[in-house]
Amino acid sequence: MEKTGSAAPPQPICAQEALDLLNCVTGAGFDQEKCIRFLNALRDCVLDKKVKKFSLAEDNNAVADSGKKNKQ
Repeated sequence: MEKTGSAAPPQPICAQEALDLLNCVTGAGFDQEKCIRFLNALRDCVLDKKVKKFSLAEDNNAVADSGKKNKQ
């Protein structure tokens, strides 16, 4: 039986691989070998999915807040 309305929104392509790599390089106990494995996993994903370009989604509230701070 299928559940309706409970499906999670789709994740961007290679999102988990990119997140793993970013979290690795920002971690307190930086492990270069571990991060290289995440880099290779991300590279494999973008080649497999034929990703040409990444972009970051903008948070409209964050943009509005930064504009307010600049005016003060």
